[in-house]
Amino acid sequence: MAIALWIVQGLLGLIFVITGSFKFFQSKEKVIASGGTWAEDFNPVVIKMIAATELVSGLAVIVPRLLGHGHRLTFIAAAVIAMIMMGAIFTHLRRKEFMHAGINTVFLLMALFVAYASKPF
Repeated sequence: MAIALWIVQGLLGLIFVITGSFKFFQSKEKVIASGGTWAEDFNPVVIKMIAATELVSGLAVIVPRLLGHGHRLTFIAAAVIAMIMMGAIFTHLRRKEFMHAGINTVFLLMALFVAYASKPF
């Protein structure tokens, strides 16, 4: 179980650091051009807020494990990622982008696994 948690936690953190960074440091038009058509529905400020939340949460999923303490932060970060993914799934379903909704469902399940496995209570 510990090895699976390490793997899922590392992948989840890495994915969200990379995707959050990309969205944060690119313009809305560049995000849309690279396949993020969902961004058409959002204000650039909202896109930056989503990206920043993904980036910080991705780091917060990994760093406490590497430092050996702060597992409550991991739980909170994984829960935040799960909430972001629920919104992403809803957005993609509304736009009839079923493949993207499926991918986000996988990320949601990964985040829920990390949150459950690192719960502080």
